[in-house]
Amino acid sequence: MSAPMMRREQRSLVPDLFDLLEAPLAAFRSTTGQQMRFEDYMEDGRYVLRAEVPGMDPERDIEITVANGILTVHGERRQEERRGQRTEFRYGSFTRSVPLPPNADENDVRATYDQGILEISVRLAEEREESRRIPVERGGGPQT
Repeated sequence: MSAPMMRREQRSLVPDLFDLLEAPLAAFRSTTGQQMRFEDYMEDGRYVLRAEVPGMDPERDIEITVANGILTVHGERRQEERRGQRTEFRYGSFTRSVPLPPNADENDVRATYDQGILEISVRLAEEREESRRIPVERGGGPQT
C-alpha cells in the first residue's frame, strides 16, 4: 500500500506560523527574489537610483554609504501594528550595493525619501576619453 499523498490546504488571508518560519523577510522581497524593488538611470548629468522602501523612517532606518566606487544602501525595518487584541509585527534588514559609473563624483551624492521611495543621485563628471594612444620612443642604446 502506498503512502497517502499530502495535499497542502488553500491558504487563508492571514499567513500561518509556518509561512513566517519559511520566509521571515518576505515583506522585503519582490516576486523576483530581490530584497527591494530597484531602478537606476542617468538624468541631467546625474546617476539616479530609486528604491521602494515603504513604511521606513529614513533618518532612523536607512543608511547610505559610498566608498571606492560602490554605493551601499542598508535598511532595517521594525514595525508593529495593534488592532484590538491582535498584534502583528514585521522586522528584517536588507543591504544592496551598486557599482557607480567610473565618472561618478563620490563627493556629490544626494538622497531624498518621499512616500516610500528612496532616491539617490550622484553627479557625473564630464565623460573622459576612453583611451588614448601612447607613442613609443626608441631607447638611447646602440642602434644596429
